[in-house]
Amino acid sequence: MSEAAASHATDRRDLTAAQRNAVAELLRVSPVADELGRRFAAAGHELHLVGGSVRDALLGRLGEDLDFCTDAHPDQTLDIVRGWAEAIWETGREFGTIGCQRGGLRLEITTFRAESYDQVSRNPVVAYGTSLTEDLRRRDFTVNAMAVSLPEHRFTDPYGGLADLAAKIVRTPGTPAESFGDDPLRMLRAARFAAQLRFAVHPDVRAAMTRMATDLDRITAERIRDEFTKLLCGADPITGLRLLVDTGLAERFLPELTGLKLEIDEHAQHKDVYEHTLTVIRNAVSYEEDGPDFILRMAALMHDVGKPGTKAIGPDGRVSFHHHEVVGARLTKARMKALRYPKDVTAKVTALVALHLRFYGYGRGEWTDSAVRRYVTDAGDLLPRLHKLTRSDCTTRNRRKAAQLAADYDALEERIARIAAEEDLARVRPDLDGNAIMELLGVPPGPVVGRAWKHLKDLRLERGPLDRDTAEVELLRWARDEGILS
Repeated sequence: MSEAAASHATDRRDLTAAQRNAVAELLRVSPVADELGRRFAAAGHELHLVGGSVRDALLGRLGEDLDFCTDAHPDQTLDIVRGWAEAIWETGREFGTIGCQRGGLRLEITTFRAESYDQVSRNPVVAYGTSLTEDLRRRDFTVNAMAVSLPEHRFTDPYGGLADLAAKIVRTPGTPAESFGDDPLRMLRAARFAAQLRFAVHPDVRAAMTRMATDLDRITAERIRDEFTKLLCGADPITGLRLLVDTGLAERFLPELTGLKLEIDEHAQHKDVYEHTLTVIRNAVSYEEDGPDFILRMAALMHDVGKPGTKAIGPDGRVSFHHHEVVGARLTKARMKALRYPKDVTAKVTALVALHLRFYGYGRGEWTDSAVRRYVTDAGDLLPRLHKLTRSDCTTRNRRKAAQLAADYDALEERIARIAAEEDLARVRPDLDGNAIMELLGVPPGPVVGRAWKHLKDLRLERGPLDRDTAEVELLRWARDEGILS
């Protein structure tokens, strides 16, 4: 058999498998979907399962959220689902979408669209379309431009989505320029599909992403944030990130990532810090236990972004990046704020970036029990992620050095466990509480109590648990030194 014939045979087998998956998945949701289709038909309207729902059915992973399109307008859709749906919501009504729930499924029903951007504003201009084919052409990619009519189960695929799904290719129904002109966020979504589904991006699509990268500036930070988060949490984030950098899209919203390509790693274990960073992300993914961890992955992505601004070359020719973790934490906070990430998420990622170098030096035997206590206390509930990030950051190809670093961190974790068992490190508190401090010093609530509490906590971290008498003696000594007591 020729190579071309073998490839064609493989494609046919993939298509057959995809079609079998779709049948099985559609049968699972048919009781609700077909019933809804019959209601629309009785009212004189079309209804089609569409977009990501068809794609996921073909991949054998259809979820509980189903997307439909129809020629009915929102008011007509509402009339059809009232009395049948267990719940209805209209939050997407201005975009032609009515949502409802039935039988454990969440259904979103959208009027055929002829949607486009005005090439200036950040929001879509929505106009209702008149046909299924027109609606499908307005979809982002061919793999999302397929439909199944209900209740007939007639398959519609005018742009070759099924073949592209089998070939694992991201391609647009019309020209890429037309698609990205309608919604520039689709360029970022193409990279997300590469990361989530391990699909290759068609050369024409890639070229348009590069040519039109600046159009991403028209998109709101929130939409970019949501799409980027999905990309970073994909099955293969490295491919998605490389595509963002290579096309210039990263420069529009995450220039720190592109900047890493310019800096050479001080140990020369990779071509540059950019390659090192991608390796750290890959390592971090391997340490995940319960699915994608955005906070860990984002910290891995940003952990060295302070290096470009701190690069220095010593007299011996060695490159250093002193305090890059401090600069990196500041840059991380600013970037995540610009992308409108929640404050609590930003704080956790920033803290991990600031702490990621703390471990180095432990293997030289310089850490006291006090240093271990501070390491644990400063990390707080981020300690498990800090363990993973620190281990991920070891990318040396020197096996002996890598083994030594791993052994050192094993020893640190064992030491943390021992001290934690003895002292309950998770709840390190001063040996005297606020009430005892006020009683001993004869002061009311206020700044003095806070300062005394901090002193006792520092003492606790330095020396471990103190008995009551020793803690009282230390507090009174501090108060005399501070002039609070005579």
